[in-house]
Amino acid sequence: MLALREEPAQALSPESQVFIVDDDAMIREALVDLFGSVGLTAQAFSSTRAFLDAPRRDVPSCLVLDVRMPEESGLDLQRRMNDRGLRIPIIFITGHADVPMSVRAMKLGAVNFLPKPFRDQELLDAVGEALRQDAAQRAADAGTAELRKLAERLTPRELDVLKAVDRGLLNKQIAYELGIAEITVKMHRSSAFRKLKATTVADMIQKVRALNLR
Repeated sequence: MLALREEPAQALSPESQVFIVDDDAMIREALVDLFGSVGLTAQAFSSTRAFLDAPRRDVPSCLVLDVRMPEESGLDLQRRMNDRGLRIPIIFITGHADVPMSVRAMKLGAVNFLPKPFRDQELLDAVGEALRQDAAQRAADAGTAELRKLAERLTPRELDVLKAVDRGLLNKQIAYELGIAEITVKMHRSSAFRKLKATTVADMIQKVRALNLR
């Protein structure tokens, strides 16, 4: 029986979406049925233009993309997606694979490259991994966005202190470098700690680095 291989802690979101772009109607239908058999929602398109023009829900997604198509190749679509900042993990499928082509696809960010014929389970495994990667990236992006919102409350002096903390300076050294009293450094540090909702010094430093304050 075909199934998505996954650990319990890595369960896929029930809202996950698989997109298919292939000019072959029989392949599109077969893939929609395959993904539906394991409970995944799949939407198929006959061309790259149709895919780009279609509305997409903001949910964990991946794209199963044929390399060779009449109007625009899968590699061309991949480049256009990169130019637009459209980050959807891509799994290429092709009956005309060659090493340079697969290398180009992977360098541009593809997560997998499957030559036809491939086993159904092989594709399902690749799709499951791609969807988990996208879900993790979305969660990380949401966390960073929330962190940046918290960081907007920081004062310029608190930012200076945080940058110094990230460099490993002690309060006394920070005070000397900034030309302020050590007690003032402690006040700014404590205030920044609360505003960023940091739980430990290590957590605060990690958040400073996530914000790219260095």
